[in-house]
Amino acid sequence: MELPKVVALLGVPARAAMAWALVGGDALPASELAYRAGVTPQTASHHLARMVDGGLLAVERCLRYRYYRLASPAVAEILENLMALSGPPILKNRPDHAAVDPLRQARSCYDHLAGSLAVALADTLQRNGWINLQERDYQVTEVGEHGFAAFGLDLPALRHQQRLFARRCIDWSERRPHIGGALGAALMTRFQESGWIRKNPGDRKIWVSSAGQQGLWNTFGIDATL
Repeated sequence: MELPKVVALLGVPARAAMAWALVGGDALPASELAYRAGVTPQTASHHLARMVDGGLLAVERCLRYRYYRLASPAVAEILENLMALSGPPILKNRPDHAAVDPLRQARSCYDHLAGSLAVALADTLQRNGWINLQERDYQVTEVGEHGFAAFGLDLPALRHQQRLFARRCIDWSERRPHIGGALGAALMTRFQESGWIRKNPGDRKIWVSSAGQQGLWNTFGIDATL
């Protein structure tokens, strides 16, 4: 990437602020980037499109939302070096803390599990070799085929559903991916059937029972006590 091009793209304060908001590796929606940079959503969309076209940012769609992130670690390094010279821009804090905090640990995302618990589950399944991320979707390994079957999931039946099997879904509170699609829905259903989690009708918040805390630890090595 040519330095003059990078400097030109980041020479606009709003663009520099939005890029800096992503330097930690988060993937954020345009609405939050606009708020944190102090610009209107329309202005943010224009600047974000310029940075995507210029190779600074990458964008991906998760359900009806678009999430932006830095295009590569090299971009983050360039950005950090530039900000070391000029000083980082001042960003507003996230506007949704009051809404996010009660739902952060565990909540429903349509028909699958979301929140820090869901992100921890995805991380653990990858670390233990049950799933691998390939572009926008998770693929179940041979180890995972046996593990999910032992947990009571019928993977062949899930693959025949008229929906995506195991979509990588960016978690809006954790800014990291959890498992969506048929596999994500089946896991949440299995957790409910096992009495590990419960949810009141019409409420997105999910409570983890004491049996769920023990089961998640014994089965997956996940600490769900927080």
